[in-house]
Amino acid sequence: MILEHLFVQDYRNIVQADLDFSPKLNCFVGHNGMGKTNLLDAVYCLSFCKSALSSSDSQTVRHGAACFQIQGSYMLPTGDRTVIGCVSRPQGRKQIKRDRKEYQRFSDHIGYIPLVVISPQDTELVTGGSEERRRFMDMVISQYDSDYLKQLISYNKALQQRNALLKMEREPDAELFLMWEQTMAESGCRIFEKRKELADRLVPYFQDMYSRIGDASESVTLEYTSHAGRGDLLSLLEESRAKDRIVGYSLHGVHKDELEMNLGGYPIRREGSQGQNKSYLTALKLAQYLLLSEICGKRPILLLDDIFDRLDASRVERILGIVSDDSTFGQVFITDVDRNHIDGILADLGCDHKVFAVENGNVL
Repeated sequence: MILEHLFVQDYRNIVQADLDFSPKLNCFVGHNGMGKTNLLDAVYCLSFCKSALSSSDSQTVRHGAACFQIQGSYMLPTGDRTVIGCVSRPQGRKQIKRDRKEYQRFSDHIGYIPLVVISPQDTELVTGGSEERRRFMDMVISQYDSDYLKQLISYNKALQQRNALLKMEREPDAELFLMWEQTMAESGCRIFEKRKELADRLVPYFQDMYSRIGDASESVTLEYTSHAGRGDLLSLLEESRAKDRIVGYSLHGVHKDELEMNLGGYPIRREGSQGQNKSYLTALKLAQYLLLSEICGKRPILLLDDIFDRLDASRVERILGIVSDDSTFGQVFITDVDRNHIDGILADLGCDHKVFAVENGNVL
C-alpha cells in the first residue's frame, strides 16, 4: 500500500496540509508539540477510523474549528488507486468513505489499508496491564479476520450480562447464567484459536527481528496463555460460578488472556533496560508488519513515531536499515526533532525520500 497524497484540515493542531509523499521514506521534522505526531495520527485514522491518541472524536477537532477532514489517495498492490475520506460533522457524526461511498459500519473498513505504528505509547504493552496486550492481539487479528471482531463483540456482550447476574442480590435463574456462559464459551473458543494462531506465527518473526535489532546473545520469548487452553471453557465457567458470585465478576475466560513477554527467562517489564524494552517492542511491531504482509498479501504502511528516543545509534541504524529494504518493507513515515540528524541518516541509506518541516500545525 502506498499513500500518494494526504489532505488534512483542522485535525488536532493541523490547520491544513496538502502533501505528496515518497513511495519509500517520508520524514516529519520539527520541535515537540509542533504537530508531527498528529500527521501520523491522521494517516492512522484513515486505516482504523479513529485516532490512536484520543478516545473521543471531539478531542481531535482543532480548537476553534467545527469539524475535521482527512483524505488519502492510495495506490493498491494491483496498481489501482483508491481514495479514503474521513469527516467529522459538527453534530458529532463521523463519516468514512471509500471512493465517495460511505461505510455503514466502520468495521467493514478495518484491514483494507493495513498499517503498523511504533510509538512512545507502545511502552504500555510492557508496563501496562494484560488488557494492553490483549488489545494488541485484537488489533492485529482484526486487520485480516473480519469475523474476529464479531466474536469479540459477542463475547464482551455475554461477559457484561454474566457479570450483571453475578452482582444481583437475589440468586439469578441458572438458565440465564447458562445462556450467557454458552455464548462466552462459543465465542471465547474462537477468540482463543485466533489468538493462539497469531502467537504461533508471530514468534519466529519476532525472535528473528530482535536478533537483528538488539543483542543476538539475549534470549527473548513471547508466550500466549489462556484459560481456554486448560480445557472446556463452558465447564470452567460453570464450575467457577459460585466463586464468581462472591467477588461479583467473572474470574475466568479469554478476557483474562495474557501475552507473556520475557527477556532471559524473566518478565521484561522487570528486567529490561529502556533500550531493551524499546528494542523488544520494535521487534514485536516489525514482526507484526511481516505477518500482516504475509496474510493480507499487501505491505502495510509503517509509522515510526519518535523511534530514535532511548535507542543507541547502532540500534537506530539497524532498524532503519531493515525498514529501508525494498524487498521486505514498503512505505515508511518517520518523525524526528533534528533535521541534521535525519538528513545524515537518509544520506547514508540512499533510498527515495521526502522531508517535511512541521511548525505550529503547518507543514513547510
